[in-house]
Amino acid sequence: MGYKLHLSIDHKTMIPLSSVFASANQNEKKHSLTILDKAKKILKRCKAKVRSVVADSQYSDSKLRAAVEKATIPYPANQMKGVEGLLRVDKKFRTYGSDEQKLEYHKRPLIEAVNSFLKTQFSMANNKVRGLMQVAFYALCRAFFV
Repeated sequence: MGYKLHLSIDHKTMIPLSSVFASANQNEKKHSLTILDKAKKILKRCKAKVRSVVADSQYSDSKLRAAVEKATIPYPANQMKGVEGLLRVDKKFRTYGSDEQKLEYHKRPLIEAVNSFLKTQFSMANNKVRGLMQVAFYALCRAFFV
C-alpha cells in the first residue's frame, strides 16, 4: 500500500503551509478542506489569508470552490459537461479556459516542485517503515532532523 502527501504551499516562497498524509487509495477531495482549514489557521496567525487556491482536477469539488474567494481548479471531463468557458486540462496537459485562468493554473508546477524536493531530499519516496502514522513520523523526522 502506498501513501500520498497532500500539501498546501505559498506559491511565492514555496514554503509548505499545511500537509496531510493519506493512503494512496483515498481520493484527494476527501482531504482538500482539511488542508485548506490548516492553511487558513497558519495564515491567520501571520495576519494573512488564503486569497486563491490552485489545484489539479483531482481536487475538483464544489465545497472547496465555495470555501475560497478564487479557486483555479480544472473541471474533469465528467463534471459540468457542455458548459463553455470553464478551466479544463486534456490528457496531453493542454489547458482550456480564459487567459486569466490559464495563467493562474500555471502556478501549479510549483507544488509539484516542492513535492519532488521532499521526495528526493528527505527520502520520502523510499521510506523504510509501514503504516500511515509511521510514514508521516518518518517523513517529518527526516525533514527536520537530517
